[in-house]
Amino acid sequence: MRLAPKSLLFAAPLAAILLCALGPDTDLTDADLIGYGQQDFDRGEMMYKHVDLGRYHGAPVVADFSCADVCPDKTTRIIHYALDDGQKCSTVNGAERTLEVPTGIGKAQQKFCVPKVLADRHLARTPQY
Repeated sequence: MRLAPKSLLFAAPLAAILLCALGPDTDLTDADLIGYGQQDFDRGEMMYKHVDLGRYHGAPVVADFSCADVCPDKTTRIIHYALDDGQKCSTVNGAERTLEVPTGIGKAQQKFCVPKVLADRHLARTPQY
C-alpha cells in the first residue's frame, strides 16, 4: 500500500479551505491566483474535475484537471479564463499561451487565455514536467 507523502497530508486541508473560499462570484486577487497556482493537489481526487475559481479582471477563471494514459499520476491542472464567445484575451489583461494537455495516450497543444500573473510565473499549467 502506498501512503501519501506528509506534505500532501498537510497541503490537502489547506487546498480544501482555499477551494471553499473561492467560487464563481469571488473577486480574485493576484495573491489568490498565485497561491492557488502554487498549491499542490491530490491528483486522484481532482482528476477530470472543473472548478470555478472566481472572477479576475471581470472575467471568470477556472481550473481544469486533465489526465490521459497514466492516471491519476499525470493529472494536470490548467488555470485559465473562461471567456465569452468573441471576447479577447487582451480585454482581461490575459496572456495567450499554448499549453500541453494530456489526451488519449499522449499530449496535445491547446491555446488558453491565462491570467498574466500566472503566465509570468509559469503557474498556469501544473505540474511542469
